[in-house]
Amino acid sequence: MHLRGASYGLRQSLDTIGAFIGPLLAVGFVVLIAADIVLALATGIWLVTVGVVLWGLHMGLTQGLLAAMIVDTTPSEIRGTAFGVFNLVTGLAILGGNLVAGLLWDYYGPSSTFLAGAGITMVALAGLVTLQRNGQSLDDRKEG
Repeated sequence: MHLRGASYGLRQSLDTIGAFIGPLLAVGFVVLIAADIVLALATGIWLVTVGVVLWGLHMGLTQGLLAAMIVDTTPSEIRGTAFGVFNLVTGLAILGGNLVAGLLWDYYGPSSTFLAGAGITMVALAGLVTLQRNGQSLDDRKEG
């Protein structure tokens, strides 16, 4: 379940106030970290529900940003190819991530799977912050 309102609202804000993709993507990462921690610690249906809602919010926040990044940085004549490559790489990453998650779940339990996800997201967030601090912006747009 994606929270489509979050995705729609975010895309509208990108269109009206300009792109601040790096900070907005960081917010999405923080929400994903929170979702993973809640799911790792969940002992009942209510905490699982909170974790799933947070995960859906993360998806709503980040998926529109990623699509916007592709549209805004790819020349129009190769935009379809860019989306194809993005989805291929995403699919392979999801496949590999799910294999590792399954192994963690089987050998160490469900909490380890979600804690590993939170840890990996923290590394990605640190990388994003480092890029931003070094002056490399994710919101530089190319004419297409």
